[in-house]
Amino acid sequence: MSVRQSLLAILDRGACYGSQLRAEYERRTGARVNVGQIYTTLERLERDGLVTGAGVDDEARVLWEPTPAGRAEARAWLSTASLADGRDEVALKIALAVTLPGADIGGILSAQREAVRAALAQRDIEDPDAVPAAIVRAARRSRLEADLRWLDEVERLTAAATPFALSEERPRRGRPARSGI
Repeated sequence: MSVRQSLLAILDRGACYGSQLRAEYERRTGARVNVGQIYTTLERLERDGLVTGAGVDDEARVLWEPTPAGRAEARAWLSTASLADGRDEVALKIALAVTLPGADIGGILSAQREAVRAALAQRDIEDPDAVPAAIVRAARRSRLEADLRWLDEVERLTAAATPFALSEERPRRGRPARSGI
């Protein structure tokens, strides 16, 4: 989930200061976020014209509110379906490993499987009655269970994989050497 978009959606409910946004994000999603990331994201949102300062509260904390463009972006994000189409670091690591001589594919898959099982075994300390946190936990559990099924499939696929050398074909472009090297 995009922290950037989430902050805009929360700000659409009313002006907040940074630590307040962090608390609201965690309360609403059950996910942790570093307060430094909140302030960095707010600076970028301001740079991009999506939030603006809304003065200070009675304890001199800077309040933020969305601009009209920020409100529109938050509402568009909430109404648009999302697919996990980003980089899958685990899949990329395994795909690379099967091409490398000497890579212990079985060991990599075993370590990944163990990490997924350990994550599934963890008990959440969150309030079990909090619906938003329960939604996030259910999604995480479903993804972890799917990861185990995927690792089984990867194990079957990699059984016939063979490592290979660097390509003899060289791209035409490249960075020239710096002088003195």
